[in-house]
Amino acid sequence: MEDAVITAIATAGSQLAVLAAKGTATQVSNRFQAIRQKKTHEELCNSYEELINELVADRAQAIAIAQAYESELNRYEITDEDIEHLQNTVGNALDILKSFSPDSDFSNFERFKSLLSVDTLKAMQLLGFDYKKAIGDPLTEVCAEAIRVNLGQKKTTANRNNQKKRN
Repeated sequence: MEDAVITAIATAGSQLAVLAAKGTATQVSNRFQAIRQKKTHEELCNSYEELINELVADRAQAIAIAQAYESELNRYEITDEDIEHLQNTVGNALDILKSFSPDSDFSNFERFKSLLSVDTLKAMQLLGFDYKKAIGDPLTEVCAEAIRVNLGQKKTTANRNNQKKRN
């Protein structure tokens, strides 16, 4: 996991712990008991208003923490539709790569495509599998290398043609 992700989750966790300790039912009950001891109506109203405002702020903070956790979860969660789209896209990308290098052995890539099933990816996801690192990064490297090789061959051919013209 990235350091930023770990930091974000740890921060949200510590905020949640502080919020939970601060807003326990016992503490709120104790504050109600203390408010009831107020002598004037104005003091009583101000104390209740202050307590309500604090509880509303705590609720807003709890929602923000829950959204932060949800955001982190969504970074790793992938839907069945996403998996189907991934299967099609990766299959097409591998077919394109094959066309760049028809002499290369792509049997491993075919086995890789078979890994992209809903059941397999859901199970891997439950175990904390990071799709971007495990699938995206290697595909990026393979694609970049295929482009470099293909462009390198074109440059070599262009350089030879330019040299022939000069001679």
